[in-house]
Amino acid sequence: MSKQSDERNKASSIAVLTALAANVAVAVSKIIAYLFTRSSSMLAEAVHSLADSVNEVLLIVGGRQAVQEPTRMHPFGYARNRYVFAFVVAIFLFFGSGAFALWRGIEKLRDPEPIFYPGWAIAVLVVAMIFEGFALRTAVKRSAATQGNPSVGTFIKHAKTPELVVVLLEDLSALVGLSFAMAGVIATVVTGNARWDGFATIAIGALMVCISIVLAAKTRSLLIGEAAHPPVHQAIERSLTDGDTIEQILDLRTQHLGPELLLVAARIAVDEAADASDIARAIAAAKRRIKKAVPYECVIYLEPALS
Repeated sequence: MSKQSDERNKASSIAVLTALAANVAVAVSKIIAYLFTRSSSMLAEAVHSLADSVNEVLLIVGGRQAVQEPTRMHPFGYARNRYVFAFVVAIFLFFGSGAFALWRGIEKLRDPEPIFYPGWAIAVLVVAMIFEGFALRTAVKRSAATQGNPSVGTFIKHAKTPELVVVLLEDLSALVGLSFAMAGVIATVVTGNARWDGFATIAIGALMVCISIVLAAKTRSLLIGEAAHPPVHQAIERSLTDGDTIEQILDLRTQHLGPELLLVAARIAVDEAADASDIARAIAAAKRRIKKAVPYECVIYLEPALS
């Protein structure tokens, strides 16, 4: 595995473990706060943090399964397990916890039970924001380490490492959800109307469903098979032609078989005067150039054709 691949795997592992530690601590504090306050938005946030904790465990399991050796049945290995588990996170956990929050918010509107001991809720929310802010900072830092300093949208669009996408979206949604919960608790205390807590709970549920849709779309794209990032594709193009034996690229296709495994298939035009040994040497040299230029493990297939 290349040095860049090691760095990306290390970055995703640190981000996942940091998020897991933060979510477990925050989930426990939110559950305790809910038992005191009976705030529906606090309960929704507790479920949110519990779901996020399970998410991180699933991502860790997916990463462990992804490193299995290739078999006859799976000759390219099991690297896509990381995409599968990220998709499971999107579909079952985000949708489940989001749907629960929506249901609980609607119930709160129907039966606006008051919030008891609101100081507990506010204190826990402030502490949770600190934990989640630290986790988000770690996720952003690790994301930047893999792609420079892109915007969140650009990173999600081009990222091939699902763990970083999941953690980044989780931490962003957690901070926004905590803000909704804080607004709901404060509005309920100020107005004496507990329906504000219900509105905040519905907002948290809607946020989680929206995040799940974005994450599901991204991981679905990765499962189908995404091409290499444009700069990587261009590096492959530059590495293929040598100007002597290999004269032109007739067709070039790439696909990520996993976050750190790239399939490269190309049809190349070769000099008509070149003999078989010249072509074989040119192809071997092109493969070496590609592997040197690309920050992933590569499976390369080159098909020569007369120019």
